[in-house]
Amino acid sequence: MTLNNTMLAIDLPVFGEADVMRLRELPAPEVGPGEVLISVQAAGVNRPDLVQRAGFYPAPAGHSPILGLEVAGQVVGLGEGVQGWALGDEVCALTNGGGYAQRVSVPAGQCLPKPKRLSFSEAAALPETLFTVWGNLFQRAGLKSGETLLIHGGSSGIGTTAIQLARARGVRVFVTAGSKAKCEACCALGAELAINYREQDFVAEMLAATEGRGVDVILDMVGGDYVAKNIKLAALEGRIVNIAFLQGAQVEVNLLPVMLKRLTLTGSTLRAQSNDAKASIARALLAQVWPLLESGRIAPQMAARFPLARVADAHRLMESSAHIGKIVLTVD
Repeated sequence: MTLNNTMLAIDLPVFGEADVMRLRELPAPEVGPGEVLISVQAAGVNRPDLVQRAGFYPAPAGHSPILGLEVAGQVVGLGEGVQGWALGDEVCALTNGGGYAQRVSVPAGQCLPKPKRLSFSEAAALPETLFTVWGNLFQRAGLKSGETLLIHGGSSGIGTTAIQLARARGVRVFVTAGSKAKCEACCALGAELAINYREQDFVAEMLAATEGRGVDVILDMVGGDYVAKNIKLAALEGRIVNIAFLQGAQVEVNLLPVMLKRLTLTGSTLRAQSNDAKASIARALLAQVWPLLESGRIAPQMAARFPLARVADAHRLMESSAHIGKIVLTVD
C-alpha cells in the first residue's frame, strides 16, 4: 500500500478554548521500530485532551503534539521487529498522542484486537478508559470480588466502564453523579446505589448504605474537598485512588485517620508511564477483559459521535459535563 506523506489532522496552533483547533493537512507520521501505523477510523475524546488544548498538559518529549490518546482502525504499516500484527488487522490502541488524525504510529504493545462485535467508534472508546480503570482499580488498588467500590463521576466514560467491569468481577459498586438521569444510567449499568451529589451528602449516604463500615476502594477524579471526605468514608485498610483533580490538587487534610484506618492514598497518570508499563496493562486486558467484551458482558456506553472536523463541538460537550459515557470522533 502506498501512503501519502501528508494527512488531515487536528492542529493546535495556540492554546486556548475549543475554537483554536483546526483541521489541516499535516505531515503524516513515520512508523518506527517496534511500532505499527494505524489508519484511524475513530478516536476517543478524553479530559486530558482538553487540558492539553488549554496548555496545561504538554505532550512528553518525543511524542506527537497532536491531541488524541486512543484510536481504532486498521494496521497499514509495520515497524522493524514488530510481531503478532499484520497489515489489514483491525485494532484499537492507546496512543502516546496523535489520535486526532487520519494516521497515527503506536507502540505495538499498546495495540489490542478490535472486538468483533463492536464498531470502530465503539472500539475507539475502549483503550484510554480500560487502561486507566484496570491499572488503577485492579492493579494499583487490588480491588477484589466481594469488596465495595465508590466511583466519583459514575456517568463519565471512566465511570460507566468501571461500573461494568467491577460488577463483572463480583464487586459491590456505588457511584456519585450530578443528576437524576445520570444516577439512573449508572444503576442501569449495575451500580447498587447512585447518589446525586448536588442534592445529597454522599458521605452520610454511603456510611448508611454500608452500615457505618465505609468503602474498600474509592476512585476519585474530583479532588478538592473530596479528598478529606474520601478519607472519612474509607473503610479499614481502604484504598483511595486519584486519577484527576477537577476541583484542585492542592488540599489540606488531617492524616491521622489515614494512620488509624491504615489507608492507602495513591494515584497515577497513564500518559507518563513507559511503553513497557502500558504494554503490560494491555496484556492483562487481553486476558482478563477482552473475553467480557467479546461476549457482550461489558460494552462502551456511547454519548456522542462527531466527525473530526467538528472536534470543537466534541470538546464543548465534554466541558459541559452533560454527557453520559464516551465521546468519539469519526475519521473519514
